[in-house]
Order: sequence, then structure tokens, then C-alpha cells
Amino acid sequence: MKQYPTPITETHLGFPKRQGKVRDVYDLGDVLLIVSTDRISAFDWVLPSGIPNKGRVLTTLSQFWFNRLPVEHHLLSMEVPIQPLITADDRAMLAGRSMVVRKADVVPFECVVRGYLEGSGWVEYQRSGKVCGVSLPAGLKQCDRLPEPIFTPATKAETGHDENVSFQVMADSVGYETATKLRDLSLGVYRQAATYAATRGLIIADTKFEWGWFENRLILIDEVLTPDSSRFWPADLYAPGQSQPSFDKQFVRQWLLTSGWDRNSPPPELPANVVEQTADKYLEAYERLSGATFA
Repeated sequence: MKQYPTPITETHLGFPKRQGKVRDVYDLGDVLLIVSTDRISAFDWVLPSGIPNKGRVLTTLSQFWFNRLPVEHHLLSMEVPIQPLITADDRAMLAGRSMVVRKADVVPFECVVRGYLEGSGWVEYQRSGKVCGVSLPAGLKQCDRLPEPIFTPATKAETGHDENVSFQVMADSVGYETATKLRDLSLGVYRQAATYAATRGLIIADTKFEWGWFENRLILIDEVLTPDSSRFWPADLYAPGQSQPSFDKQFVRQWLLTSGWDRNSPPPELPANVVEQTADKYLEAYERLSGATFA
């Protein structure tokens, strides 16, 4: 049986802090420290069980993509800064799960790119034949590859669920020129990443990017192309017309759906085997994409 470290679900440093569902963000003055915890969310709830190594896997995978993709981004360093308010014990806990990043004015939309028809896009397509206002050919099956990747933005939600919107809604909010830049940048990054992932035997079905303004330029921020922000499918098992095995929290979702939980009250603890299977899937995604062994 594999040995897993204790999940880190809370961080406490002596700096102003903003807490998201799975990440803690600290203001260090001229830069931010983003800490990926081992928290996991599902169905708009943060679960009481953490996933060992999850934060480190996602952070290391984001670093891999930031280094690989020819796009300006916010990552400055993976080194935990030497600060009077960060103790040696804190630095050991933060190692591998922390990014020192540029401060950027965050664009208030998730920039979603879909190459395949699944998730909320599949639900919307069955209802209207469109996804976020984009008309698609008739007769597509679940998980079918789309003729071309499509850009389908969504509102950002700190709590609750993001809402899919049309390109026009986004353009009305941020301006047509900015919306067009966001669309073109997102599609370009997706195509480059999908082409690379194919060489590693993986399909990137869809993903979401976040962008921010830094010195009047749009830069890629937050995490990028991780199992928390993307659907990765093994290419050798791909079979449209049904759900695909994926490298994400599918074990968590499946267990919750059969657990009797009503989704309105606090969620239950996850069984050990579900935690372990999920941890293994996150790890496998990193190793297959990077070609490196996770240390």
C-alpha cells in the first residue's frame, strides 16, 4: 500500500490573505504568494477530506506549462520567499505548492476552450444545439470531437457555480477588442497544449484559462492546464457516445453521487480508497504530461 503524506488543507501566514475553494493567496506587497492546498471541491462544496500531494502536483504541473508555453504569464518563482513572518516550518510546508507571482488586474471571466463536447457544454447542446451561443452541427454525440475548438466564456464565481455566457456578453462587459484578444489567446494556448498532450497519449477535452492585465498587457494567471481546470482523457481509451475515463476528481464525484448526500448539507468525509484513487490520478496526469517522475 502506498504511503501518502497528511493533506495540507489550511495555511496560516502573517500576511493579508484571500481564500478560494482550494488556494490561499497572500499579499506580500509588490507580489502575491499563491498556495495550492490539498483541499478539493465538488458540486460547489469544499469537501472535509483533502487529497494528499494535490496542491504540489497542480503547482508543479502549472510550472511545467508556464515554462513550455510561449505566452507571457504571472509566475516569477517557485521558491518560498525569505520573509520575517514566514518561519522555517512554514517554508517546509509551502515548498512545492507555492508560486510567487506578479500582481495583475484579473479579467472577471473564465476563458473556457472546448475541443470536445462534454460537461455543461453537452447539456446545453442537447437543449439548444448551441454552446454559449456557438452553433454546432446536428447529431453530435457525448464527448464527440468538435470540428474546431470553440471559445465559451463563463462568469467567475468565488462561491457557487460559474455561469456560461456568450462571447457577446463578455464583449459587452470588457469591450470587444479585449474579448477578441482573450478569445484568440485562449484558443492559441489550447491548440498548442492539445498538440503537445497528444504526443503524451492524452486528449485535452476542454480547459479554462484566467487572464489578467499587467502593465497594459494580458498575461496568463492562476493555475494552467491542470486536472482541476481541464479534462484530460487517455487517447487509447477514447470512445465517443459516453463518458470518458479522466484524470481528475471523477472518483470523488462518483462516490458522492452514490453516497446519499443531498448536496445541500455539509458533505461527508471521503473513504480512504477514494482519496487514494484520486491522488493517484492527479499524480498520473502530471507524470504522463511532463514525462518526469513526481518527487
